[in-house]
Amino acid sequence: MADAIRVLLVDDHQVVRRGLRTFLEVQDDIEVVGEAADGAEGVDRAEELKPDVILMDVKMPGMDGVDALRRLRELDNRARVLVVTSFTEQRTVVPALRAGAAGYVYKDVDPDALAGAIRAVHAGHILLQPEVAGALLSQEEGNSGQGRAGALTEREREVLGLIADGRSNREIARALVLSEKTVKTHVSNILMKLDLADRTQAALWAVRHGVAG
Repeated sequence: MADAIRVLLVDDHQVVRRGLRTFLEVQDDIEVVGEAADGAEGVDRAEELKPDVILMDVKMPGMDGVDALRRLRELDNRARVLVVTSFTEQRTVVPALRAGAAGYVYKDVDPDALAGAIRAVHAGHILLQPEVAGALLSQEEGNSGQGRAGALTEREREVLGLIADGRSNREIARALVLSEKTVKTHVSNILMKLDLADRTQAALWAVRHGVAG
């Protein structure tokens, strides 16, 4: 499975990991490359295995999912993290998204929807429930003023609008007739100019400040 999406499972419940593995292993385009029982082990395994996507629980003993996300960001680990949680409260999910998660799903998610979520975050999309997006927007209000939009070039504004639409770098490249490398450069410049940490924050900033397409 040379082109399969490499997935790491991080959850303190073995039965959950086993269930996820059982389902994912029947997917032709997804390969489970490892497991971890807490955040610290998950970070170590992520550095060792270099997965494409990490399925991460939030509440775990020791290092929890939010701290693990922060540590992965410090290490500049490129894996996309999809939070898989049984908690629906914004105070649980929002910190994980702010720490760099690409989205979240609930543990009772339909198996096919889970596979679709993995493919989506791997492609660069952001998965946010409307209520959580609203909470993030309210928290971001006032943190990044509209004036910062003036620092963006016209092309960067186009790229930012497409990020807000949930487009991956590949899709943005096709839409704007650019190379993926050029798109990545634009994304990096956008994050730097707006003082944002990741694509999730960029998408929310774009919606909040009227840059979304």
